[in-house]
Amino acid sequence: MATLYEILRRPLITEKSNYQSSKLNQYAFEVDSKATRTQVKDAIETIFDVKVEKVNIMILPAKRGRKAKSRRLSIRKAGYKKAIVSLKAGQTLQIFEGVQ
Repeated sequence: MATLYEILRRPLITEKSNYQSSKLNQYAFEVDSKATRTQVKDAIETIFDVKVEKVNIMILPAKRGRKAKSRRLSIRKAGYKKAIVSLKAGQTLQIFEGVQ
């Protein structure tokens, strides 16, 4: 079994996740492929000292892309597991807040 710090791989910072964090109080993380909802909830609550209301998990598939110069060579981006964590009202995570 993975430790709490191995379950959370990295936060996902995109335009959509910025909107979710500011308006909906939801935060997105890339998580370990074997992590469950309860493990993600325990990791977030322990590491960041907040209360988690809900955890949504989705598995994103691998994508194929092309190199710019030679269109014939295709590259493959690996798939990953993503967790969207909803916090209780009034709580935030400092890593998503930006420069203060």
